[in-house]
Amino acid sequence: MIDALLAAPPRLGGVRVLAIDGPSGAGKSTLAAEVVAGLRARGCRTELVSTDAFATWDDPVAWWPRLVDGVLTPLANGGEGRYRRMDWSTGSPQPGELIQVAVPDVLVLEGVSSGRVSARPLLSHLCWLDGGPAAERLARAIARDGRAASADLARWQRFEAGWFAVDGTAEAAGTRLP
Repeated sequence: MIDALLAAPPRLGGVRVLAIDGPSGAGKSTLAAEVVAGLRARGCRTELVSTDAFATWDDPVAWWPRLVDGVLTPLANGGEGRYRRMDWSTGSPQPGELIQVAVPDVLVLEGVSSGRVSARPLLSHLCWLDGGPAAERLARAIARDGRAASADLARWQRFEAGWFAVDGTAEAAGTRLP
């Protein structure tokens, strides 16, 4: 996947963008960390932005303009991006820490909806990570986020199944992993 990404042209100004998308509990964050390490080992200036920094239980995908305005547009114009990461420390999401995004060679967007149809013209490569059966993914997500999040995670899983069916994300991916 890294070779395919680096062989593709940059489509966000001079930045190549890799989206790693798939359902919750599929292993996207783990894969993204491995890819970032691999790119940096090749000498690529690489930044990672996760959709988890934007999404909430009640706003799973409509936050996208904040990412475009704060990160994608500035990077496309050769400038630094910035966004406020969602802070969940009080139990309910609110804008938190200001994150600076330096202009990279490669921007890795990781998370549910990162490969959405509106972003595809900006992507150098889209990776879909399936993650296995829904019940296994839900169990992994609960292990990660805690039993208290079970109902929200199950509701999220139902939402994302519909989202992906309409968005056609898996079918658009250049790399599809189980």
